[in-house]
Amino acid sequence: MDSAVSNPLVHGFADPNRALGSGDIVVVGAGLAGLFAALRLAPLPVTVVAAAPLGEGASSVWAQGGIAAAVGEGDTPEQHAADTIAAGDGLVDPNVARVIAEEAPARIADLLRYGVPFDRDLAGHLVLSREAAHSARRVVRVSGDRAGAAIMQALIAAVRATPSIRVLENYEALDLILDAGSNAAGRCAGVRLIRRDAAGSGTFDFMPASAVVLATGGASALYAVTTNPIYACGEALAFAARAGAVISDAEFVQFHPTAIDAGIDPAPLASEALRGEGATLINRSGERFLLQLHPDGELGPRDIVARGVFSEIASGDGAFLDCRTAIGARFPQAFPTVYTHCLAAGIDPATQPIPVAPAAHYHMGGVATDLSGRTSLEGLWAVGEVAATGLHGANRLASNSLLEAVVMGARVAADIAALIAPETARPVAKTYRVAEERALDSAYRDYLLARLRNTMSQHVGVVRNGPDLVRALKILREIGVEAVGDRSLVNMALAAEIIAGSALLRRESRGAHFRSDFAEPVEALRQRSAVTLDTIRSAVAAAPDAGGPAVAAASFVAELSL
Repeated sequence: MDSAVSNPLVHGFADPNRALGSGDIVVVGAGLAGLFAALRLAPLPVTVVAAAPLGEGASSVWAQGGIAAAVGEGDTPEQHAADTIAAGDGLVDPNVARVIAEEAPARIADLLRYGVPFDRDLAGHLVLSREAAHSARRVVRVSGDRAGAAIMQALIAAVRATPSIRVLENYEALDLILDAGSNAAGRCAGVRLIRRDAAGSGTFDFMPASAVVLATGGASALYAVTTNPIYACGEALAFAARAGAVISDAEFVQFHPTAIDAGIDPAPLASEALRGEGATLINRSGERFLLQLHPDGELGPRDIVARGVFSEIASGDGAFLDCRTAIGARFPQAFPTVYTHCLAAGIDPATQPIPVAPAAHYHMGGVATDLSGRTSLEGLWAVGEVAATGLHGANRLASNSLLEAVVMGARVAADIAALIAPETARPVAKTYRVAEERALDSAYRDYLLARLRNTMSQHVGVVRNGPDLVRALKILREIGVEAVGDRSLVNMALAAEIIAGSALLRRESRGAHFRSDFAEPVEALRQRSAVTLDTIRSAVAAAPDAGGPAVAAASFVAELSL
């Protein structure tokens, strides 16, 4: 483990070798990153906090494409890292890309040992597919498009069979609990939870915690059109920021270009693997419009493909994924998940083009961490989509998300295990009921949530501009005020505000962040953003778009960098 490697954006423990105090190792989130970290911590006792029964609330289950790893003949981690850096449009941390690509084959081997049934050919070799912006076939998959579900099924079975892991199901995290520590922000000492099922609904403090690992997933369900489950609403981004943690790259939201456009929420995904197999994007006239935008056409970077699809829809020409020639009658066997989604929407993808639209899919930003998963807040780690390691830059390379979850899950576990004193490694945290907050009327809550999601899709979406972002920030702050008493909704409004504010401050276009009023990249802004809650609110208030002084764009980089 290269635990000495650190992200210069993050100020870690004052003494990184100090042993952790007594208390539980608490993993908040039960997707791939959280479960993998918990398994790697065994036999140390770990408590996993799950918002839903295992396997039901995690975006990882829905992942179709697979895991990228240089395990094929002629492929190398160096080339995988190079593709990752190229896709990230100037903001990928090269050292992070190198480390994660190098450790990828070992993590694939771990998953095989946990029983993940990756596809193999008749000779027993892993079947590899190619996805957008990859220079080689390196995506390991299961039954064509069932990687996420199969991986999670195997890990859930392993977790259930591991005595050192206890699971609190149907609990969601609302806040971090801090005590006095070695830095100004204090130390993370536990988590505040809410239980929503009728048998034990209420609000609880769960503590003490020697280490808290956020593995809560992303923020794409803040958008009205998304491929993510309802739990991916960015709450941890908000409560980590409120506790003083550094947030990085929040402006970069990846929109998957080919969600099935059938009015379903969340939108079913037409996997990128379909385009890897030769499926094409056409408009209503049958024209392959992507060839005009990128030499790789449908396999160009996701941001370019998403904007191309968005433009065709906005012009009235529509966008469709045509699988009839490339896949055709093989569809039910080759891609059973997508096939089932299409049939449910009244589409036969073997004979009909699939109507598609961009949908919020993955958040490249999150709680800033180093290569051990440490955040700027003592006692707090983050892993998976909730974290910002610098791997994805401005535009995530396809199938690197599940890879990051397992590589960083292992690294987080190793880092925490090295800091745990054996005599304190015992489960001692308990739930303590605390005063309930005022509940919002359910109909009014639904109205506020719909307003929030529509605001994000309309004003902080595929194409952005200053006036729309200012308008979004005003609405989101109003929602945050109206939602007082409902901490979950307050968290969502704050997470959305951080994303919109970061987008307002980045006065350029780069990767998945495209501003029509600043359509070109700016060299002076070619660095990652890093903000605290106080600094972003101050910087937004001073932004020219929000009525602040008209200072040079480069000065906002200084405001954003910590």
